[in-house]
Amino acid sequence: MSDDSYVYDEVSGEWLPASEVAARAAEADEDAVVVRDAVGNVLNDGDQVTLIKDLTVKGAGQTLKRGTLIKSIRLTGDAQEIDCRFEGIKGLVLRAEFVKKR
Repeated sequence: MSDDSYVYDEVSGEWLPASEVAARAAEADEDAVVVRDAVGNVLNDGDQVTLIKDLTVKGAGQTLKRGTLIKSIRLTGDAQEIDCRFEGIKGLVLRAEFVKKR
C-alpha cells in the first residue's frame, strides 16, 4: 500500500497512513505468544487436543487418563498453559507439554 492511502484506526480514532498500520500489525504479530504442544505443533484457540499422560486433577479428586480428548481449548497468554473445559471440572488449566494436537 502507498503512503497516500489512509486507514481509520478504531483504537486511536484517527486516520493513519496505511504503511503505519501495516507496521503496527507486524509488531503485534512479533509480540504474540506461540503455544506448542508436546511434539511441537502450534496450538490455536478452538483446537482439540489429546492427553499424552495420566494427569491427577488437584481439587477435583479425579484422574484424566491418557488419550482423553479435550475439545475447544483457549489460550491464556502464557506459552505453556491452556484453558479448557472437561465434564465435571470447572476452570481446568493444562500444561501444553502434556497434550498433543489432534
